[in-house]
Amino acid sequence: MKAKKTVVLGILGSMLDSGFHRERWQKWRPTVSLCQHEDLAVHRLELLHDSAHVDTARCVAADIGRVSPETTVRLHPHELRNPWDFEEVFAALHEFARGYPFDPDREEYLVHITTGTHVQQICLFLLTESRHFPARLVQTAPRDRKLKSPEGSYSLIDLDLSRYDRIAARFRKEATEAHSMLKSGIATQNVPFNRLIEQIEHVALHSREPLLLMGPTGAGKSQLARRIFELKKSRHQVSGGLVEVNCATLRGDSAMSALFGHVKGAFTGALKDRAGLLRTADSGLLFLDEVGELGLDEQAMLLRALEEKRFLPFGGDAEVTSDFQLITGTNRDLLEQVAAGRFREDLLARLNLWTFRLPGLRERPEDIAPNLDHELDQYARRHGTRVTLSREVREQFLTFARGPEARWNANFRDLNAAVTRMATLAEGGRITAAGLTDELARLRAAWSGPQAAASDEILLTVLGEERLGKIDPFDQAQLAHVVNVCRESRNQSEAGRQLFRVSRLERKHTNDADRLGKYLARFGLTWSDCAAD
Repeated sequence: MKAKKTVVLGILGSMLDSGFHRERWQKWRPTVSLCQHEDLAVHRLELLHDSAHVDTARCVAADIGRVSPETTVRLHPHELRNPWDFEEVFAALHEFARGYPFDPDREEYLVHITTGTHVQQICLFLLTESRHFPARLVQTAPRDRKLKSPEGSYSLIDLDLSRYDRIAARFRKEATEAHSMLKSGIATQNVPFNRLIEQIEHVALHSREPLLLMGPTGAGKSQLARRIFELKKSRHQVSGGLVEVNCATLRGDSAMSALFGHVKGAFTGALKDRAGLLRTADSGLLFLDEVGELGLDEQAMLLRALEEKRFLPFGGDAEVTSDFQLITGTNRDLLEQVAAGRFREDLLARLNLWTFRLPGLRERPEDIAPNLDHELDQYARRHGTRVTLSREVREQFLTFARGPEARWNANFRDLNAAVTRMATLAEGGRITAAGLTDELARLRAAWSGPQAAASDEILLTVLGEERLGKIDPFDQAQLAHVVNVCRESRNQSEAGRQLFRVSRLERKHTNDADRLGKYLARFGLTWSDCAAD
């Protein structure tokens, strides 16, 4: 197979390449020097130049013929009104790239980026990166100006950064650090959750569009929003601060005032102007938790603020501006809220471009152990006291935490509260078996009260008194739990994943929805009988 010929595409350097007297041979000239290296055979040079420097271009071509007779130089008139105008330069080089007869099977291409204006160099880089020039970059430099070495040096740059071990390793390290930051440094083992974090990290760094975080109370939406802000701040993507607000605490005129600000005299007690949270978040990030609790008027103003970056303060007649990035959180089904007329469809369309659902603690049994360690570390930081527990006590807690008794209604808030109570009551900084027994009793009582009271009513609703009376109490307890999970889930597949989350890991093929359907059929029930209205 014949070796490919090397073709260089470059722009004449009107200053660096210039020279007509004999002294030019003692001078480093980038375009000429590129053809003076024994280990880089240039078979053809495509040299762009403007008409004002045609004599310099011809001189350079002649000199290359003397130092590298095997190099063919082709001169291409490249007329520009302003070589510092980005739009004009890019358009001209793009047109040249489109019209050039590239033949990658027979020729290897290099783009010389040492000469030309900075704008021309940038455009050459961009067109090479986008593969309009199917080439690598080549850069030349003088070895030592004092030694007057005219050939200088050269280096090849491949824009496939994965080829550069140190760069690739740095990127991997940064990605790992970003993922760890979003997970609060917790080494989670749940595969879907880790994949979710990777997606959130990528979107957060590559998009300024709103992010919608969905999930049950206590799933970590607020904490994740803070971590996203810290990540964007570390990459210099926001210059302002983080502004957080729980929309469930906003009501009536106070909601308008808190979000959009007010002018003096807008209402009784408005003794001076107030900027509002949206203006405070200018150049930063605004996190609206429980966004589904906002009133329809506030939703309309929020939509306009998102789309136009401007809005009217409450009671004002002069618009103000604010350019912020938005993250919203909710534990509600916003589609259901739209159908019920409680949430604006146009606002939801604007918010759910990037929607991520955070799983609850019961959906991540693999992550209970690392989160237990994290909560103990956090307790030590807050109180300056390290609390430990024996291997046996730890295993007892994890067995309970991953088992069917553990409801984790408030998710990580419940886990945090449990660890805090055990650590606070630990004598000598060690959680004992007795301390664990007391805490498990507290958790069972907290979870069983309203749930147990409602179990009989739920089964009566879905089965009727006669059919319920034919089911053993043992099966009633299990069925009540299943029906509760169905009512808390969005569909049959989600309920199945929750109910069979342990055993499903041991099977190669899963169909949890079908498995749940068969279980319900044993009692004459279907998914629609159990799902929430």
